[in-house]
This record gives sequence, structure tokens and C-alpha cells, in this order.
Amino acid sequence: MRLTVAQALVRFLAAQYTERDGRRQRLIAATWGIFGHGNVAGIGQALLESGPGGAAGRGPGGMPGGAPGGAPGGMPFLQGRNEQAMVHAAVGYARQCGRLSAHAVTTSIGPGATNLVTGAALATINRIPVLLLPGDTFATRPADPVLQQLEVPYAGDISVNDTLRPVSRHFDRITRPEALIPAALQAMRVLTDPVQTGAVTLALPQDVQAEAYEWPPEFFAERVWAVRRPRPDRDELARAAEAVRGSARPLIVAGGGIRHSAAQTALAEFAEATGIPVACTQAGKGALPYDHPADVGGIGHTGTATADGLARGADLVIAAGTRLTDFTTASGTLFQNPAVRFLGLNLDPYDAHKLAGQPVVCDARVGLEDLRAAAAGYRVDPGYETAYKEKKSGWELLVDRACAAPDEDAAPTQAQVLGLLDAVVGAEDILINAAGSLPGDLHKLWRARSADQYHVEYGYSCMGYEIPAAIGVALAAPGRPVWALVGDGTYLMNPTELVTAVQEGVPIKVVILDNHGYASIGGLSGAVGAEGFGTAYRFRADDGSYTGAPLPLDLAANAASLGMAVIRTRTIGDLRKALAEARAADRPTCVYAQTRTPDTVSGPPPAQAWWDVPVAETATRKSAAAAREEYDRQAAQRRRHL
Repeated sequence: MRLTVAQALVRFLAAQYTERDGRRQRLIAATWGIFGHGNVAGIGQALLESGPGGAAGRGPGGMPGGAPGGAPGGMPFLQGRNEQAMVHAAVGYARQCGRLSAHAVTTSIGPGATNLVTGAALATINRIPVLLLPGDTFATRPADPVLQQLEVPYAGDISVNDTLRPVSRHFDRITRPEALIPAALQAMRVLTDPVQTGAVTLALPQDVQAEAYEWPPEFFAERVWAVRRPRPDRDELARAAEAVRGSARPLIVAGGGIRHSAAQTALAEFAEATGIPVACTQAGKGALPYDHPADVGGIGHTGTATADGLARGADLVIAAGTRLTDFTTASGTLFQNPAVRFLGLNLDPYDAHKLAGQPVVCDARVGLEDLRAAAAGYRVDPGYETAYKEKKSGWELLVDRACAAPDEDAAPTQAQVLGLLDAVVGAEDILINAAGSLPGDLHKLWRARSADQYHVEYGYSCMGYEIPAAIGVALAAPGRPVWALVGDGTYLMNPTELVTAVQEGVPIKVVILDNHGYASIGGLSGAVGAEGFGTAYRFRADDGSYTGAPLPLDLAANAASLGMAVIRTRTIGDLRKALAEARAADRPTCVYAQTRTPDTVSGPPPAQAWWDVPVAETATRKSAAAAREEYDRQAAQRRRHL
């Protein structure tokens, strides 16, 4: 079959499927694209032939790309506005699909390709599959240099696409047509690998994209990639069960691996059988619903007092599907019991061995099932169980207090915005956030009602993720209300995909919280002695500092100019009505809320654990000197778990 490289690649991708637990779905459900001279005549032409505007391009409800599975025989196409945002949308889609279905992203050469780097880093750090297909400079080198070619005197084979190597799980450059066959198969292998998945890059020189080749028919046959569930090693499992039986104050830390392996039921059954409390990372929040008796909320710097208190006294920590980042471990200061030991239940041996942990290398679901059977008969002391449940109840009272909004005529605090939203949403709603102060407030305060309601990207905490990710999630979960929660700083970084939501009729709900600057980093700046320098949205004062009048920004008008339906609010009463109206809307809708600084009554509880942000060791300003004293006090509590 004689096709161009681009035509062959599109046809190949349309025939790839994943299967896990007997469920089969399409691996690459759609392709995002912005076309330029590096891909318009290659991938662009191939997608046109695939029928991007026909039935193959529409899913349930008329949505492009549709639900996992897609239509056979064609490649749905999605038009983006920013290359980084297209990757974010693809990540949102793949995460909502449990990493079993993904999107591809194609760009031109040059700046279109390098704009992928941030999105690729986010995908790889969070271990979410996305296929990147950037154009590349000519393989045949008909002229040197060509437009947008990076000239490197010591290496003639380097292009700007090489910036994608360190942020990709797999990278290849297709310089000959026949090289596509092994490269495409390797790309699918990595995308479906539950350990090694992330961004996969196939760089496509523009001349090779358009070159014809006689392809073997077998290359286009339907291929199913089985996503494995490795069971734990027998000896590792026996040692883990012995550690559980020997513990008096155990704690489970549930991470994103619980979600990726659909292990929520196994986790609940393990917790119910043993009475062991379950704390959650940002990626793991929702592993148990907030009202499950064993759920004690978020852990670490943005965690609850209940979870962090349990962590300080735990003698066994079962780290299930978590990378144990510094936010989770409070930069090595959280687990203070001299006798504490760690079980690393993880698919990735690299993560399973962290904190000198005893590894249990396996899929989270089958691992928890097998560990429950191996430790049968074990249960924590009733006093321990009663104590953590009482502490959880006390924390819930603090949440009620922070989120309460009794004055209908007052401007809301950020915590009150979350409380008002909590009163509107149901278990089917999905909340998306990534950056600013919202991740901390959400981790501490949000009451997750379902396994996939809480969608906070905190592996890279990338400003600008929320809006495009909401589109991707909505494509994967048509009919469910999807909320993108953004601060003004994040909104200004990447609002472009609002146009895509309007174009495609994807009814996302965007809540813009206007707090007049980079409030999160401003607060951190104040805490580390930098006095909020350079974080407010203000004019310059006479002394040259940014302490003048607030900037006359109108983010609501900006959203409206991009085609969104916009509801402006000023008071708690306004916001209450606006959130209900937005949830019922059948078109993309933005709720704009100006927030006020929290006070001691309505503010969220402060951080319950430390986070290491180095402070100047020597400084002339008193604020920095005082912050350094506090830094030294906290850092002295750091432990090396050996």
C-alpha cells in the first residue's frame, strides 16, 4: 500500500487499542493540531484525508473526539490555539480515561515544536500518556539553514526538537520512511506502559512526512496493547504482611497510582478490614470519598491536621502508588517516629524503594488485594481507630468554619468560594486546578465525593493547565459538569483555549478568582522574608516599586471577548446564584469573582507541616533575618530515613 509517511502514521494510529480487565478502547482517540510549514502538507494533509470533519471526528453528543473508544477507521481532529495548551488538553483527556486512551498533538517546526516542552514535562512528570508529533527540519538538507533551523556548529543533526528529549519518556526522529515502522511500535509500547508512560515524541522532518513508501498491510492491522497488572513477589508480599501485623500505628498514604490502577475499591476494602487510616496526596485525593470512616484527608504541607498528626506518630507507612514528593513528606520532616518504617507498594521499583522502604513492586489494585489476604486477621487497636476518627471530626468543624459564608453582601474569601461551590456540585462534577494558592486550599478543604471529582495537577503545578485540561476532561466525560478553577495570574498565562471550548461547544465552567496578582507566591514571599516583592498587579510607585494603584484589569471582559458567557459577581449572594447558573448552562460559561483577603475567622487553617523553601543565609532586612531563624528551626527536624 503506497502512502506518505504522514498518511501511514495516521492510519496506523487509528488501528491501535488498549485492553485492561476485559475492556477495550482506542489508544489514540483524536489528534490536536496547529498547522504550519513543518506539518501542513504532511500530517495536515493526512488528517484531511482521514475525514476530520466527518463522522469520524465527532463523538457522543456531537463532541469532537468523543468518549474513550472513538470511531473506527478515521482520526478525529481538534483545532487548538496554543501548542502547550493542546498538550494540557490531551493530558486532561488521558487522565480522565485512566491512561487507557490518549490524544496526539501535532505542531509545525520551530516555535510550534518548542512550545510543546512545558506540556511534555507536565505529562512525563505526572506519568500521563500523550503522543507528540512535531514537524522537524529537512532530513535531506536541500538548503542549509532552512527557516527556523537551529544551527549548531558541532552537530549537524540537532534541531530545536532535541529540547524535547529530557522531558519525553521516548524520543525518535523519523529520517527515513521505513524507520516509522519500528518507531511507531515503540511509541505505542511506551504510551501503554503503566510505569514508563508519559510524553512520547516522534519528530517528523517535513520532507519525510510527505515522502511516499510501499507499506506492508500488516502495519495497519488492528493491534491491541494489553495493559498489565503485575502481582507482588511472594517473598515481598510475605515481608509486607509481617510488617503490617507488627505495626501499632500504621498509616496508608494513597497516591495517584490508586487512581491510575482503579484501585479505589481495593483500598476501601483493605482499610475496612484493617482499620488503618488513609491519607492522600494531591494526586490521590478522592481515592476514598471524604465521608469514608478511614479517610483522614490530605497529607503533608497542604494536608490536614489529622493526617499530619498521624504521620508524625506512625510506626509503619504504607506508601501506595505515590512518588513521595517533598510536599507529601514535608521536605523530610513529617515522619518523626524513631521506629517508623515504610512499605513502598508501587509499580515502579524506583518509587517503591524511596525512604529506604521495603518494596512491594506490583499493580496497586492487585497488591492491596493480596496484602489484605496475606495480613488477614490483623486490625488496629480500637483506641487508635477511635482517636483518629475523633480528630477527623474536629478537622471537619474547621472546614465548616473556613467555608461558611453567612454575609450575603460581603465579598467572598477563596475558602468561601469553595464552600459555595461545594453546595452546588454533585458527585458527577469534576474540579480542575493546578497552581496558585488553590491547590493548598483544595487539598485541605475540599470534600471529594467521587473517585475522579478531584483533578489537581500538582506534579508540575503548571499555571495555565486548568482551562485546556477541562476541555480534555469534558471530551472524555461528556455530559458531566467540568469546572476549571483559576486565579487571575493563571488565567492571564493561558486563556486561549476558551476559544476552542466556544468553537466546539464544550460546556466547561470556568471560575476566575481575581485576587489582584500572584497571591500564592506573594504569600510565600512574605513568609520567607522577600516581602511580597514583584508579586502584586500594581502600577509602579514614585520610588519605582510595584506598590502603586491596582492595575485596571477586566478579566471578565477578556473572557467575554473570547466568546464565553460571563457572569460577574461581587458578593457572596451574587456568587451563590452565579455558580448554580453556570452549572446548569449548556454553553461554555465563566464566573468572575473578586475575592477578599481571608481573616482569622474565615481563612483556611494554616499549613500543618513544613515545606523547604531556602531562605537567604545572610541579609540586611529584618524580615529575611527572622525568616532564616524560622527556616533553621524547621530544617533541624529533617530526617534521613535509612
